[in-house]
Amino acid sequence: MSMHSCARCVMPETAESLSFDDRGVCSVCRQIEVKQNVIDWTDRRVELDRIAASVRGVGDYDCIVPFSGGKDSTFTLWYVVKELKLRPLVVRFDHGFLRPTVIDNSLKTFRMLGVDVQHFTPNWQVVRKLMFESLRRRGDFCWHCHTGIYSYPMWVSIWQSIPLIIWGEPSAEYASFYKYDEIEVHDEERYNLIINLGINPEDMAGMLDDTISDYPVTVRDLKPYTMPSMQLLKDKQVRQMFLGNYIPWDVKKQVDIIKKDLNWKGDQVEGVPPEYDYEKIECFMQGVRDYIKYLKRGFGRTAHLASIDIRNGRLSREEGARLVAAYDGRRPPSLDLFLDFLGIDEKRFMEVVEPHVVHPHEMPTLEEARASAQNWRTWDYELWSRAGRETAKGD
Repeated sequence: MSMHSCARCVMPETAESLSFDDRGVCSVCRQIEVKQNVIDWTDRRVELDRIAASVRGVGDYDCIVPFSGGKDSTFTLWYVVKELKLRPLVVRFDHGFLRPTVIDNSLKTFRMLGVDVQHFTPNWQVVRKLMFESLRRRGDFCWHCHTGIYSYPMWVSIWQSIPLIIWGEPSAEYASFYKYDEIEVHDEERYNLIINLGINPEDMAGMLDDTISDYPVTVRDLKPYTMPSMQLLKDKQVRQMFLGNYIPWDVKKQVDIIKKDLNWKGDQVEGVPPEYDYEKIECFMQGVRDYIKYLKRGFGRTAHLASIDIRNGRLSREEGARLVAAYDGRRPPSLDLFLDFLGIDEKRFMEVVEPHVVHPHEMPTLEEARASAQNWRTWDYELWSRAGRETAKGD
């Protein structure tokens, strides 16, 4: 059975949160119409200035900017400093897979903008177990990254009494959990809907076993991934917002700004066409994550990127479909490193992913997957950290 795709972009029916109207157009394409034609961005900017004025100069820091070093968080930090004239504390949750280019980009950004930075690196033994368990339970090994990036800045906000957290891209830009005609907020509902894959940290602690490691993990180890209670956030008067709810989000224009003003560099990314050198450059496991999405849902990163350009009139649907055919679904070289980290083989990996396949997509066989392998490696592949491979159970 073939998959139905949007009549306007190239996103298929297996994409999470997507729906289609009677003309076969997906909900995200319709949301972008609202963004482009309905939202009064002048009024939204007035509100943004009011929020900025309410925190400017009140405490040691005006706000927190969660930061990965990718295009969105870099632009957000640039905008907060240059346009809003705020003094932020930059908070980075290190997921464990930062690439050389993003490390260099980050250092340039911090020094050129003149900001203080708090960098947190979680326990690798805990991370390994979380990666395998979330892959096994949800077909997504990034639970530690989703929840840590989301939750840890809130704890810093509470600990240091910083009243505002400014995030970048709103989810309405690429998914339909929220729409552009509403102001998306970071709260417990969003945490459970989008962030934690339906597994809260307390449950995760009870799920972990000794399959890949006998390192003991307790609820206390999972605090960096645990969202503070809404009552505590309310008591501490922590407010969170998405910059993209107040200014029209345009990735291409924003990348041009940070490349020009911050000398921000793009990079090669597995499974991504070279013209999108700005996309997801911060993680050397990104190719694996996109590949797993293809195995489960029949599309990868290129379908997402091409659809954004189609919605913005920069690419035809036919051109987008050609890019998808050329790049999505290729087995990335980084999968070998990923399997080493977890101490499993590729057959076991495919067995773990298979229960998460979304109908009507049919997952390729192990032989078909191997035959689709990407035949090139990124320039920094040999520089990616191999530390941790020797920690598989029994070593």
